[in-house]
Amino acid sequence: MIEDVGSLRAIYDAYLRNAGFVTHLAASAEEGMRIFRENPIRMVLLDLMLPDRDGDELIAEMLALRPYTAIIAVTADRSIDRAVRAMQEGAIDFLVKPIDEPRFRSAIESARSLSLRADANDANAVEGTVGEFIGSAPKMRALYARTRAAARSTAPVYIWGESGTGKELCAHAVHSTSPRADGPFVALDCGALPAERIDSELFGHSRGAFPGALEDKPGALHDADGGTLLLDNIGELAPTAQIKLLRFLQSGQIKPLGASQAIDVNVRIVCAATSSPTALLQSGAIREDLYYRLVVLAIEMPPLRMHRQDIGPLARMALERFASEEDRCFSEIEPEAIARLEDRPWPGNVRELMNVIRATIVMHEGPVLRAHMLPEFDPTMGAAAAPAAQAADPFANRTLAEIERAAIEAAIDRHDGSIPRAALELGVAPSTIYRKRDAWLSKD
Repeated sequence: MIEDVGSLRAIYDAYLRNAGFVTHLAASAEEGMRIFRENPIRMVLLDLMLPDRDGDELIAEMLALRPYTAIIAVTADRSIDRAVRAMQEGAIDFLVKPIDEPRFRSAIESARSLSLRADANDANAVEGTVGEFIGSAPKMRALYARTRAAARSTAPVYIWGESGTGKELCAHAVHSTSPRADGPFVALDCGALPAERIDSELFGHSRGAFPGALEDKPGALHDADGGTLLLDNIGELAPTAQIKLLRFLQSGQIKPLGASQAIDVNVRIVCAATSSPTALLQSGAIREDLYYRLVVLAIEMPPLRMHRQDIGPLARMALERFASEEDRCFSEIEPEAIARLEDRPWPGNVRELMNVIRATIVMHEGPVLRAHMLPEFDPTMGAAAAPAAQAADPFANRTLAEIERAAIEAAIDRHDGSIPRAALELGVAPSTIYRKRDAWLSKD
């Protein structure tokens, strides 16, 4: 524990020792790093405002030494934005002073669970796949690393990418490799429900809350208690539900429609959308205060055209699965068919590839899937998902200031919201980007 206020160190230390932890105490960043290097520390309670260094600077330094350390950042109300940056750099959670004891206990127990899972098997799996994903291209290996990093944290995750890239599969992977893996995984499509039903589906309702409410109904947040809730198409969430969701994220409580008392639930929120984080905010589809609560860790799903070397393995997996499901006698794909698949643009991404393989299996006899069996590509399908390289000149009709802003925001998106890493790529100081962002927000 690195905390410069002696009275708080004593309070936290007493609780941790009573909970069975062996504690090491430090009043400064320098002392904390010395203790961290000299002892087999698995968990860190880190105050972000230390006398000799900013606490968030220690996070990267600690994780470079021990990547599986569970770090909980502690902040004052006025530095909540720094806490969010700390999560982006690798902290698994943050606590706001004065710390509520139930919240403290929940964070510590989550960190303990994560620490117990971070064994040698985890370390050996870093370069392997995650969840049910298939693929070994660099883009996919980077995705696996981001997914594992997000799973370590308790922060909300925003998954974005083109339709058919596997955003829900990624959400499942985040859940299944997190300390919440034994809890429920619940998915709710914000765009599939009318505005008048979304409150009930998300927060639940009591009997008699409205005409037709004949019995109590738990909502998705209640069903996901102890686990993960995926909010798909988050940009389509009704404005009234956004306000209630923000209240839940602040309090950890929900109040079903018609209920007299609020209910405590412990749920991790994962959101998905086709828009990048920057585009989502600029669209005005989501409240700014809710945006900064939800978009803490961002994961971009690569389109299939960006990892074509995985098309063959994906096609073979689909052949095996669908041949079994459709009771067809297919056992292999000829090389010419694989080459033809690799040449297609795949605007519908992995989902389109799966559909093509299934349709081919249904319409032909095996045992070999041959190139002539594959349907012809229809260029009118999925035109909206064409590669960005085919778009118009991105610099046309834009000022230098607009181009600079777009370049900075794109770099931040590429590094999952990490301003220090974006600054390193762009060759500027992080303070430069923070200053520019503050100026943009004041003008927006």
